[in-house]
Amino acid sequence: MTPARGDHDARRSDVSEGVWRVLSTRGFEGLTLRAVAAELGASTGMLTHYFPNKRALLSHALEELDRRSGARPRRTAPADGSPPPPAGLPRLRAALLDVLPLDREAASGNRIWVGSWDHALADPELAAAHAGRYARSRVALTALVADAQRLGELPAQADPAEIAAGAQAFVLGLVVQALFAPEEFPPERQTALLDAHLAGLTG
Repeated sequence: MTPARGDHDARRSDVSEGVWRVLSTRGFEGLTLRAVAAELGASTGMLTHYFPNKRALLSHALEELDRRSGARPRRTAPADGSPPPPAGLPRLRAALLDVLPLDREAASGNRIWVGSWDHALADPELAAAHAGRYARSRVALTALVADAQRLGELPAQADPAEIAAGAQAFVLGLVVQALFAPEEFPPERQTALLDAHLAGLTG
């Protein structure tokens, strides 16, 4: 008998939770069908209904990481119902701060993202998915830059897409520095460096 749709969805949710627990404790290097099966107390044969191979497992893990990253509270859209930062530079700043490992949860998520890069670079389809995620982020940042230009906070003659690409590259580089040397790049310094970067754009 084919399992009811609700049972299938519930089981898939359980599997996703198992994938996330392995990912958050062992990283992408430790993410295997065997490890997920052990986490769930299930057989690897059961998991092949969801992931026929390691690549499918990695693809799902990246989707789950993307989903969880998107669901966490943001400065640009506070979960407590408070208003978002004003349009323009304050909202652009908030969006960039949301990328940085300024607390334990953000640091954990960033460690997993950085750990995924090696696997994605070795697989064209996973690499394309990653490139798409960063491209969508640049599109969102470009809109925020354009708002700041409209408000006279950034030079109007500059290409907003180029400013957004530079800002994204800056924060991603800062993420790596902060993950490898957290004592040298505590949250206060990360924030100060970002503010200095943004101040340099206004001239």
